[in-house]
This record gives sequence, structure tokens and C-alpha cells, in this order.
Amino acid sequence: MRLGNKSSLVALFATAAFLTAIPALSQDNPKSLLPPGFGEPEPEPKPADDKPQKPIDLLPDASLKLPSSGASSSPAPQPTDPNAVPLDLTGPLTEEEKAALAVLTPPVLQDLPPGARRSTANIGIIDAEGGGMGPAAFGRANGHYLSVLMRKLHAPIASRWTSILLRRALTSKVDTPAGVSGADWVAERAWLLIRMGEADAARLMVQSVDVDQFTPKMFEVAMQASLANADPAGLCPLVESALEVSKEPAWRAVRAICSALAGESAQASAQIDGVRSKGPGRGIDGLLAEKVVGAGGNTRRAVVIEWDDVSILTAWRYGLATATGLVIPDRLMAGAGPQVRAWLARAPLLPVNDRTASAEIAASLGVLSSAALVDHYGAVSDVTDPADANDKPFTMLRAAYAAQATPRRLEAMRQLWDVQTQSEPTRYARLIVTARAAGRLQPSDEAAEDIDRLIASMLSAGLDVQASRWAKQVNDASGDPAMRAWGLLAVGSPSKVVEWSLGRIRSYQSNAGNENARRGEFIFAAMAGLGRIDAKDVEPMAEDLAVPIGTQTRWTRALQRAVMGNEPATVALLCAIGLQKQNFKDIPAVQLYHVISALRRVGYANEARMIAAEALTRS
Repeated sequence: MRLGNKSSLVALFATAAFLTAIPALSQDNPKSLLPPGFGEPEPEPKPADDKPQKPIDLLPDASLKLPSSGASSSPAPQPTDPNAVPLDLTGPLTEEEKAALAVLTPPVLQDLPPGARRSTANIGIIDAEGGGMGPAAFGRANGHYLSVLMRKLHAPIASRWTSILLRRALTSKVDTPAGVSGADWVAERAWLLIRMGEADAARLMVQSVDVDQFTPKMFEVAMQASLANADPAGLCPLVESALEVSKEPAWRAVRAICSALAGESAQASAQIDGVRSKGPGRGIDGLLAEKVVGAGGNTRRAVVIEWDDVSILTAWRYGLATATGLVIPDRLMAGAGPQVRAWLARAPLLPVNDRTASAEIAASLGVLSSAALVDHYGAVSDVTDPADANDKPFTMLRAAYAAQATPRRLEAMRQLWDVQTQSEPTRYARLIVTARAAGRLQPSDEAAEDIDRLIASMLSAGLDVQASRWAKQVNDASGDPAMRAWGLLAVGSPSKVVEWSLGRIRSYQSNAGNENARRGEFIFAAMAGLGRIDAKDVEPMAEDLAVPIGTQTRWTRALQRAVMGNEPATVALLCAIGLQKQNFKDIPAVQLYHVISALRRVGYANEARMIAAEALTRS
């Protein structure tokens, strides 16, 4: 299938026996309908290398060919010039790029009156007044260039706060750049949001484009968004239009589902029988479609789903199973990427108490806020028998907020934090969920043992003013917790509330070196990037730590151009590329330096400070 042809829509049935394997929009060469790692075992994390790392050139290779414009199993026609990724953000498209873009299909339908049709020249869901980055947030960057960067980004990334900022950039109402159609521009943004775990935001982006403006890629991403949201009904307004450009069995299965949801049971039964009668429809994927049809009307279909012979979880299986309230076996979920857990955290048909682990992962990714995670704990409390509530996380959280004595509040927070069997994302989520409870405490010396985790908790939710109130206790205390707390306030406070001397920085580095040399590099990278180290001292310290902040790569040059062009959304995207690991311990300090420096220079110093504090907390 070629993406630019009208017959290129995704087929959702994803077993090897199906006529068409479920393709996905992967970063640069779509091969499956799933984010990276979905349906594959997660790689074992490599041990952190305490040796200084050389800067990595994070941009696509200069020889990268133009990726296909959507999610089919065959690439789109390639330009003859292999150097298809423009490094000049402001330059015009080459003839090869124009030829590659010519394969995009024009709008399928024209059924809306001109006055009702929404323009794709400026599109998004958050305007500048509502917190968006503004129409010129991507500046004069070429749309093809930005699309390649989005597709090459391996999401989710290490930093919760960078993900939050990138979501803001991707959902802002911005001008459509040159070199890409309006619908495909939205599709690229929505697909990246899906891979980040932001299923809700992706669906809103898809819905911001009128169906008569949809391209094949837009149909594919719309399907992705509906599956990630476990919402097959969301495809019903699209199915007839999609069938105009595709005869794939997946869309015929969707048509049967939509007929059932509309109460047309006889028609739905005939349609699903037509799909199921063919060989590809006889496996679990066809059974799941039939189960959704049976749930939609009086079709007299009772389908039992057996997972015993299913070896991988696909988006089709996830979306339809979750839409019907089926619990996916743990062995299949274990092979899914963390973004799929973020999708699951918002699945309304699954019991809320079965979604707590997923909600904590979603919070660590930045998909759920601190307040949303607190609400989730409260919802679990509401459905739990009081007799079974002892030692539950929500009981500890309630005590952290409402206990009369400060020692009892601190003890409750320790109980939440000290779950050693949990993964790093879950441990960080426990800091996030206690942020406002920590912010309600009055600074006192009795919290000296936990002062670092209290401040880390507050900063995980952006409560920098509340955290800064503890500066006196930090300055007066000694020991490892006080040293770690000093580092957090040195980079996370909005003003100078603790000493920023070179001696204090070196003491922190020496202390951290006994446990985590990377953290010692991060304190330098963060403070230098924030401009909190005198310029004359930056280069000598960089040489001492072997952090090559002066080395230029294609990534640093692209970041510099975006900063000079005052393109905050482009900067956010490039910063995410610089942090595209699953663990901060795998991020070279030089990349953290450039990320923080760039964000500060385009007016996002607050986010830069929170990223710096997060790096110290999670490394």
C-alpha cells in the first residue's frame, strides 16, 4: 500500500493470518498500528554510565529519505535526492520535496457549506488567551522538517515536565507551516500525542478538522485516536468517507460496529458476517469486532473472548477489548509501552481500582496532573469497603492531608514514598500525588529527615513558591537530605533563596559523586543553563566535569536557530528530542544544559526550572 494512494487506509485486523497486518504509524517508516514497544518486550535498562558522555547528534541523518505520509506497510514514493530533510528552517521547499508532497490526496468530500467549514490554515485546541503558545509558535520552520522531527521522536520521553510543555506546543492553535497540508499537519501532531500517551488530546486534535478535509493519513490517525481512547463509536462519523478511499476489511468491520451502535441490528449482523466469513476475520480480532457489534444492539450475539493463544497486544485488540470492558491479561499488558498504560488510566469502562498502577504511570509521564491523580485515589476510596481500607494508598494520602499532627502527616507520606518494590515511574508518581499535602505543611525542623523528598514532591507539581518557604530549614540543616534539598532549591526556586556559590555547588557534586556522579553533572548543567553560575566560571567547571557544552551538533544548531527565531514550539519539540530516553540516568548532562538554556531564552524559564528539579529528583 502506498500512503499517497486512495487505497492506503490502515487495516485494523492485526494477526498474521489477516490479509493486512495492522500497520502502525511508527516514527519514520510505519509498520504497525502501535507505539514503539507496544506488543514487544521492553528492553532491559542499561546501567547508568557514570563516565561523561559525548554529545549525541540527535537529529535525523542528513541522508534520511522522506518518510511516508501516513501509516501503511509500504513507503510512499521517495524523492530522488536522498538529502530530503531540510536543515534550513526558513528556506523554500526543493523540487524533490514538492514532488513528494504532491502524493497527498485532496479532500475526499465537499459536503459542508463554505461558511461552516473550518480552515486548516490556523488550527489547534488552545488559543493564546487560553495558554497556547500563539499562532507563530513554530515560526518559519518548514512543515516537512517539523513532521520528520515529530515522526522521529521516540516517545514517551524521560521528562514529565518536557512532555507537558510539548503537549502544550502540539495542541496550541498555530499557523500551518509551509510544506505540509493542514490536515496532515494536524495528523502528525495527533500521532505524536498518541505515542506520548495523550489519547484525549489527540482525539481533540482529530476532531478539530472537518471530515471533508481529511486525507488518508488523517483517517489513519483518527483510527489510532479512537482505539487509544477505546472509543470505536468515534469512528462512525468517518466510516462512510473512509470507505470512499479504502476497501480494507477493517473499515468494513467498523461499519458493522457503527450500524450496531445505531440500532440497525440486522444490517450490522449481515455486515459483520461478511467480514467474519473470510479467513482473516476468524481470529481474535474478528471476534472482538463481533463482540462490539453484539454490545451495540439486539444482534443476539454472545461472544466469549479467550486470550490463551494470543501472544501480542495490538491497538485493535486493546481498543475493542477495553471498549467492551474486558480486562486484558497482565502478560499482554507487560509487553506494552508505558504510553498504553496512560491510555488505560482513562478507560471509563474498567473498574477504577484496577487502573491505579496505570494512573500512576500516566502521572509520571505528565498525562495526569497531581490533582487528577489525587482525584483517582479518591475515586478508588469511594468504591472500597471501609473494612478493607487499612494500609491502602488512598488511606495514607488522606492522612497526609488531614491528620491533625505534623508527625502523622509526615509518616503517612513516608509510607507512600517508601514502596521499594515499585518501578521508578511509580515512585515518582507517589511524590506527585503528595505535592499539595507537602505544600500544606508549615516549615519546621521536625521534617529534616524528609526535607529533600518534601521539596521534590512540591516541585514535581510546580509548587515552587511553597517549596521555597523551606529555604531556612535547608540552609540551617546538614546531612544528605539537606544537601539534596539544597540542590532542588538551587535550580527550582524562582529566586535566590539558597546560596549559589561555587563552593556549595562543588560540595553538592562531591556528595552526589559517592552515590550518583550523573547528578553532580546535572546540578552544573542546570545552574549553568539557568544562568545561575557566573559566565566566567561556566567553562572551567564544564572542563572539570568533562561536560562538552561548547561542542556543536546538528541538534544544537537547530535548537540555536529556533531560539534565535523565537519559536517556542519548535524549541519544545527539539528539547523533547534531546530527552528521548526512558530514564534520566541515560541523558548526557550536556543535553540537559542545552534544553534548559534554550527554554529559558525563549521565555519558558519556569518550565526549565521544573525540568532541572525533575532531573535531580529522578537521576
